[in-house]
Amino acid sequence: MAVCIYFVLWIPLSEPGLYNAFIKCLPIVSLQFYVLIHSIGLCKISFYAQKIYLGLIFSAAGDICLVWPEYFQLGMVMFGLAHIMYTTAFGFHPLNLRIFIFIALLCGGFYSVTFSYLSGPFVYMVAGYTMLIGTMTWRALSRVNLASHTFSWTCVSAALGSIFFMISDCVLAIDKFCFPVFNSREVIMSTYYGAQMLIALSIPDLFRDNFMWKSK
Repeated sequence: MAVCIYFVLWIPLSEPGLYNAFIKCLPIVSLQFYVLIHSIGLCKISFYAQKIYLGLIFSAAGDICLVWPEYFQLGMVMFGLAHIMYTTAFGFHPLNLRIFIFIALLCGGFYSVTFSYLSGPFVYMVAGYTMLIGTMTWRALSRVNLASHTFSWTCVSAALGSIFFMISDCVLAIDKFCFPVFNSREVIMSTYYGAQMLIALSIPDLFRDNFMWKSK
């Protein structure tokens, strides 16, 4: 519903303000409530849920910053912190070096293409941000094991969310630093909200729930 409100109102980017910021981060705030309500229902908040929740908080802060062009760099920092929280939640086991190499090559190729368009602090900030989102995506994809008896759709949800996040930020970077992308805002925001929703939906432990249900 919150996402629908954003796309229906479709406030022009040329009109930055608190109302615009509120509407933009409303879907992320809604996901924060989802994480809290789910944790309250379980009478505890897991380490994983804590990190996802913190990631959503930093994301909402980043959304607010990006409403005003002069705070774009601060917004990048906020989203960088969000990716650190998500990466911490996903953990570093299993390592899966093949996925790491693939993501590293993908991120390196993307940065090499955009490098000539960057100037000033963005040369370093985009490099650092690319590493952070690449690491987050690597860790999310590494948790998916289709052949394992511990397979969980929540891991798939987080993995898809990380991919959507990369798509959203790649389009944003190209549109801002390289050249205009057709319908860029629609693509950026739809994939971004989809990414955050899928990551938030990875909170429930479906494998555990299914196992308990079958054990009854």
